[in-house]
Amino acid sequence: MTPTAPDALLFIASGCPQCPVVLQGLSELVKEGIIGRLEVVNVAAHPELAARQGVRAAPWTLLGPFELEGVHAPAELRRWAEAASEPDGVTDYVEEMLRGGRLAKVEALFARRPELLSAVLPLMENPELEIQVRLGVGAVLEGLAGSAALQRLVPELGRLSAVADHRVRTDACHYLGLSGSTVAADFLRPRLDDPDAEVREVAAESLAAPGVTP
Repeated sequence: MTPTAPDALLFIASGCPQCPVVLQGLSELVKEGIIGRLEVVNVAAHPELAARQGVRAAPWTLLGPFELEGVHAPAELRRWAEAASEPDGVTDYVEEMLRGGRLAKVEALFARRPELLSAVLPLMENPELEIQVRLGVGAVLEGLAGSAALQRLVPELGRLSAVADHRVRTDACHYLGLSGSTVAADFLRPRLDDPDAEVREVAAESLAAPGVTP
């Protein structure tokens, strides 16, 4: 099945020297069919639209689910346009943003599109993930404690709670506790007998978390 080309929203400002670069790059992608539609908004003409999107400076681009600030070369725009149609694209975006310390961008993404939260699972499953990215994933999920988006991840978090690496099991047990879902208890109870002491401790704490054990 052919992936759906993402749409793009570009905010520009009069006199902005960088805006034409992004506009030209996005326009070429529309011509090639890599982007389905391009909407261009002048910040001065429609400040209310800019405020709604949280735009602080131009150029500012929303490309599919991805928020891109500042100037981006045509190759970068192509990369993210293509990634928007790929299963791993959101995961790549989240990893890059967290590696660069842009936690707010990731939080904004999941606020707009909570159904994309499962993109963090491949990152969690990598025990060798950079510490800054791992901490960023933790901050994102902790900020969503008790939410429907996190509760939808409970089955996959349950799967991760039983993988070989104890670090992944520990993290999964912690997030299961944050979910506030009674379903999480079914995955946490077996971890009370885990061979790793830290996993056992976190599993016990998570079982006592609000909403997990009736």
